[in-house]
Amino acid sequence: MSVRLAVIADDFTGGLFVASNLEKIGIPALYVCDPDILPSIGDQDVVVIATRLRFMPPAEAVAMLDSLTTALDAIGTEHVFYKYCSTFDSTDEGNIGPCADFLVKKYDQPRLIFGPGYPDLSTYVHEGYMFYKDRLISESIKRFDPITPMNDPDMARVLQRQTAEKVGLLPHRVLHRGSAFAHDYVRDQQDKGVRYFLMDCVDNDDVALGAAIFRRDRITSGADALAIELASQWEKEGVRRAPQDRPRPIRGQGGEAVLVGSCSEVTLRQRDHFALSNPVLDIDIREAEGDILTERSLEWAQTPLDAGRAIGFSVAGDPDAVTRAQSMFGVMGAARKAEAILAGIARGLADRGVRKFVVSGGESSGAIVQALGIQSMQVLPFDELGAGSCVSHDDRRISLFLKPGKIGTEDVFSAALDKMRA
Repeated sequence: MSVRLAVIADDFTGGLFVASNLEKIGIPALYVCDPDILPSIGDQDVVVIATRLRFMPPAEAVAMLDSLTTALDAIGTEHVFYKYCSTFDSTDEGNIGPCADFLVKKYDQPRLIFGPGYPDLSTYVHEGYMFYKDRLISESIKRFDPITPMNDPDMARVLQRQTAEKVGLLPHRVLHRGSAFAHDYVRDQQDKGVRYFLMDCVDNDDVALGAAIFRRDRITSGADALAIELASQWEKEGVRRAPQDRPRPIRGQGGEAVLVGSCSEVTLRQRDHFALSNPVLDIDIREAEGDILTERSLEWAQTPLDAGRAIGFSVAGDPDAVTRAQSMFGVMGAARKAEAILAGIARGLADRGVRKFVVSGGESSGAIVQALGIQSMQVLPFDELGAGSCVSHDDRRISLFLKPGKIGTEDVFSAALDKMRA
């Protein structure tokens, strides 16, 4: 048994985004939601392991990485890619630095690349400064993120606050001069004590050259663009481990539900658009205990489900509602309560025969997939909807569309359900 590339994704939507883009270019990717099945997955070119690392306390995140990498080593994994959000979502107390420290120590690796950014989604890094949709990230909507407000645009400085290792840049002006010059630059910086390289991501040429420089390292880290490029470069070498003739996915038949956990402005507009034609229940997490709110929601759902209607549930609120919830439960407490309510609703809906789920929000997606007891999924190629679709491998054949909060058109919820019905 062997795996060429294992992508450890710090949330479920990000992992699915990588897997679906690899499927689009013809590289099979097994999407694993339960690491316990790793010993039985057989030979694979790419395995994407979805986790909920992003908001874990550093010690807890490191312990999970230790367990995952040990399991991957046991099945013969050549390369591990630690994947985080393209916008490097984190705080000064975040775990990206501690996770990196653990990985380089465990594998005795003298350097590590950090590749946030994704040019195809208008997320760029230049001289270490991140731009989101042509604005400094500290001036974009990301500064209002309820859990990881991005107020510092200097990604090297953000990382340096999380680690004692010396952080340096691999800037566009160096990458632009070609492979030989960039290799020499990296070696020179290593001689000067730099161990972590924050790579610029001005365009896809930066991503391609960065991948070429570091692709022989045992461990790399970055966002979607770098992971996809690494897999693509290895694919060109022509070494295959997994069989290529896989059957088309068979979707389950049953009810349809949209579950909204993200509080982004984009998601709120999508929720309101879906509500124009479908019953949607807005849930105020301050009103009662989570179990009570879950039970009330499932009781509400029965009538429209019996009528064969697609239904929606939202724990998302406007910024004022989020602030009020956070003042009552704390920042993470409010987020975890909201996720637990949606997860309980999803589990109850599945028991009632719902087999098509559209989910908005990375942490919500993780909580819901885990609540549904899904161990692995077949991923569909990335398409015009702008996020990832997949089908569970178990007998239920649950169809899911897992969407980051800030992605998609206003009608994406209905469009995703339409695709599931096709």
